[in-house]
Amino acid sequence: MSCQPVPLADRAMSAGSELIVMFETILVPTDGSEGTERAAEVALTLAAEQEASLHVLHVVDTSVLPLDGHSKALLETLEERAEASVTDLVERAAGRGIDPVSGDLREGVPHREILDYAADNDVDLIVMGTHGRSELGKMVLGSVTDRVIRRASIPVLTVRMPSDE
Repeated sequence: MSCQPVPLADRAMSAGSELIVMFETILVPTDGSEGTERAAEVALTLAAEQEASLHVLHVVDTSVLPLDGHSKALLETLEERAEASVTDLVERAAGRGIDPVSGDLREGVPHREILDYAADNDVDLIVMGTHGRSELGKMVLGSVTDRVIRRASIPVLTVRMPSDE
């Protein structure tokens, strides 16, 4: 059975006892952590298998930057790192034959920027890692992935880090 992309409402297709879901546009937000790297690998595989377009997004979290004279230099450093991680992932996707692939860098509150980007670009699947921050960071700041899951109107595929990592 050949599976061709179809409108989102009709994406679930049955092939015997197996359910096949097709996506045309996949978003993978990255922060350069190990958790987002694993999610990126899953997103690359899905995009290649389904011949979907891939969007790579890095959001520089400006809500946690200090309001002092050093914040401009810190922001520039964060943007340089973000740009490098997006460029790396876009190049890896292109190397696997994923077309089209695009990368973007935004500033703001990460979960809001991710959801806005998804809406602005007709994304129909978001692929995210679940351990982008330390446990303490999640308790204090909350999880970006959790916030995206709770607010998204489209599917969010989460990729967990193995428990031994």
